[in-house]
Amino acid sequence: MTEAATTPAPRGARLSRSARRAQLLVAARDVFADQGYHAAAMDDIAERAGVSKPVLYQHFPGKLELYRALLTTYADELVERVQAAINTNTENRDRVHAAVAAYFDFVAGEGQAYRLVFGSDLRSEPEAAAVIDGALTRCIDAVADVVTKDAGLDVDRARLLAVGLVGLSQVAAQFWLDTERSVPRDEAVTLMSALAWKGLAGFPLVHD
Repeated sequence: MTEAATTPAPRGARLSRSARRAQLLVAARDVFADQGYHAAAMDDIAERAGVSKPVLYQHFPGKLELYRALLTTYADELVERVQAAINTNTENRDRVHAAVAAYFDFVAGEGQAYRLVFGSDLRSEPEAAAVIDGALTRCIDAVADVVTKDAGLDVDRARLLAVGLVGLSQVAAQFWLDTERSVPRDEAVTLMSALAWKGLAGFPLVHD
């Protein structure tokens, strides 16, 4: 669980610095998801968190720094989900299914955190873009490493396949959520992982 997933504390509660930071990130997540970066104000975030603005500024010197901290939290969460999906399974078919499921579970998570990563209105800000692009690269690396070892492909070709799997998972999961989950989650994951697996299974397994 990420630090931003903490349940907000009651107004006026005394918290440790780390707990207060987590509380502020939850409030910021909700405000940014509702309003977008440009429309959101630090006043709104402080009010949502039930703290004064000076308390908010003790933890984050400005809105951009707060947004980057939140973006990094959820980008790291996505990467951890994908890496765990790859590393906790030994059969490649199970790895593909788990990797696709990781994206569906991420977009279905509380607070629409996925919109901060996939639908950020701050992609033109270099540091925010670097966080998002870095998360994408780490997800691709996790998949490409397995493809390189098991399919016997060189790095460039393995990465191209990894980009395809990551892109398929991300776009399909977003579409699934945007269409109000018209297909049950488990069925949607099975459909998309089957599509991905039928393609990857065409490459020979060179390692037991």
